[in-house]
Amino acid sequence: MDVLDILLDALRAAILITGMVVMMMMMIESLNISSGGRFFERLRGSKFGQIVVSALLGWIPGCMGGFASVSLFSHGMISFGALVAMLIATSGDESFVMFALFPGKALWISLIILAIGIVTGVLIDYVGPKLGLKPYTLKTCEEMHLHEEDVHDKHAHKDETHAGQKKRTFTWRRAVLFAGIALYIGALAFGLLEHEHEGAAEPHDEHGFNLLSEDWMNMLFAAVSLIMLGVAAFGSDHFVEGHLWHHVIVRHVPKIFAWTFGVLVALGFIMEWVDVSTWISANVPLMIVLATLIGIIPESGPHLIFVTLFAAGVIPAPVLIASCISQDGHASLPLLAESKRAFLRAKLINCVVALIVGFGALWLFH
Repeated sequence: MDVLDILLDALRAAILITGMVVMMMMMIESLNISSGGRFFERLRGSKFGQIVVSALLGWIPGCMGGFASVSLFSHGMISFGALVAMLIATSGDESFVMFALFPGKALWISLIILAIGIVTGVLIDYVGPKLGLKPYTLKTCEEMHLHEEDVHDKHAHKDETHAGQKKRTFTWRRAVLFAGIALYIGALAFGLLEHEHEGAAEPHDEHGFNLLSEDWMNMLFAAVSLIMLGVAAFGSDHFVEGHLWHHVIVRHVPKIFAWTFGVLVALGFIMEWVDVSTWISANVPLMIVLATLIGIIPESGPHLIFVTLFAAGVIPAPVLIASCISQDGHASLPLLAESKRAFLRAKLINCVVALIVGFGALWLFH
């Protein structure tokens, strides 16, 4: 693979990830404003509910749920413990491979790390403060708040006498937003943003549907994008420009794309020059440590080494479980863009939990 291929692959993946995160942010913003802030009120008022919901989002195969949790955390809707619960519960794109190669065992492993994620989240949010550990929150975008215009828009939707307050004009910002969403839908529809899973065969079902690609996830995000296309076209001027443009696009998109693209380019060159598989040895404790350390990489791909070795019967379950806990595919890339400190803290906790569970399982079943 030459330099141009690495750059193009990183660009496609960065556009795909950034688009997914932005669509989730827009959807969350829309739900929050349209419900007058009540949609997330119950979630915000229950720490345990936040932990369970976030962990379940992470449990969804792929990075979709992870992006949603990061978006909720960046807006102050879920706690740091809930975020960590998601990062532990998710295995990124590798979940597709595991369910394709060993579905029964994959289900058990996913349930185990889901439970571990919930327990860890509870310890962080409930036990941590009692031990003197202050709750960690993002200060860059703590909450989504309702403006006076949002209240007018809500009344305008219910009362025709206020319809004039819900202005819609075709500004250049609305045009750019509409065109960007339309292009993203087209790229998803024609498969222009798909990336390959190296190191594993890609089985298809009897209808030719690729079981390891994110076809289903791309279609789901295309559907979400269609909804947001309608919002961009018919939403009020204040909502489109004040919330979607200035908040989501201007504030979040540049740094999410820049960090995602930069990290993926760096990882592309590293993976091209370094054969990670040579790090694997017959020493199971060392492999648990290696699996945990490799899991720090915010990328879908390196984890496939351990998935493939487990499927072939070369490594035991504790190694794969440690890898699943430590790694989270692309889900942590938006978090890295939002807050380097939150990323490092979450990854440190993930690694500690992965080592404890990995060595605990090795001792228990040895």
